[in-house]
Amino acid sequence: MIIHVKEGAKEQEIKELTTNIEEAGFQVHRSDGKNRTIIGLIGDTSKITENDMKRYKVVDDVHRISAPYKKANRQFHEDDSIIDIDGVKVGAENFMVCAGPCSVENEEDTVALAKRLKAAGANTLRGGAFKPRTSPYAFQGLGVEGLRILQTAKQETGLPVVSELMSTDYLDDFVEMVDVIQVGARNMQNFDLLKAIGKTNKPVLLKRGMSATMKEWLMSAEYVMAGGNENVIFCERGIRTFETATRNTLDLQTVPVIQKESHLPIVIDPSHAAGIRHIIPSMAKAAVMSGANGLQIEVHQDPENAWSDGQQCLTPDEFDELMTTINMLLEIEKKTTGMEAIVQK
Repeated sequence: MIIHVKEGAKEQEIKELTTNIEEAGFQVHRSDGKNRTIIGLIGDTSKITENDMKRYKVVDDVHRISAPYKKANRQFHEDDSIIDIDGVKVGAENFMVCAGPCSVENEEDTVALAKRLKAAGANTLRGGAFKPRTSPYAFQGLGVEGLRILQTAKQETGLPVVSELMSTDYLDDFVEMVDVIQVGARNMQNFDLLKAIGKTNKPVLLKRGMSATMKEWLMSAEYVMAGGNENVIFCERGIRTFETATRNTLDLQTVPVIQKESHLPIVIDPSHAAGIRHIIPSMAKAAVMSGANGLQIEVHQDPENAWSDGQQCLTPDEFDELMTTINMLLEIEKKTTGMEAIVQK
């Protein structure tokens, strides 16, 4: 159930309303938008009617939310949420360009690549320290040492770090050493992991499961937000279909659907969707024009000799060329990467 507060309501009146709601046994979610304040009731609202709330003179309107996701729902929060990643903003007109290698391999190459990516226009650095692989014999990542290398790259460039957490065993390390905790497609419905991350205040990049519906994806975000962490960013990385020409099928329809249903930002990962290098630039450009709030792109200085997924990594030169076009498209879409703030670091 959500309550629209009357325009011009006094702060004391709003506080009295929220106090009464909490004393009735409900959690309160308050959203102060550009035009009005919205109060969300979380709990078993079947016990009360709309008229129970309308009796307060500060209340303008009341209605129920039928969707099971509440905090992620745009009705709870009408304005676009803007997530702050150590100074880099994502959401509304703020665009995230997250780039880097699939796997962290060594410090020298990671730092050198991070400098190239920043010069090209990336505002966040991705890198896998722990790698979920289909084969148990494939390279699994450097672990905590990989996180340390990413920290060094951040110190050299100022780029905030995004890396994937696979287990609650390393949650404390991630809270200390990364700026965005990525939840991979295979862990989208690992509810114990989502609940644990929900108890932190770290921004979360939540990838869509390869066979997940959008509703299931929204409910996974709700798990994180229900724990108190509202800094969630959706990431579409392609879904599994009958098509075999590409690794996955990039579902750009998620952008308008998610943006209608939720106030949270959504970014696109064309690298994992395509699985093929030459497709990535086209899909990245299409993602910008779809209205997405960001991109996540894999880049490696020598893709042919990458330790993992080299076939879906751009070279630094290819990334440079792509970003020239992306920046022009962002002007059309009236979005910004905010690189001015990053360059000063």
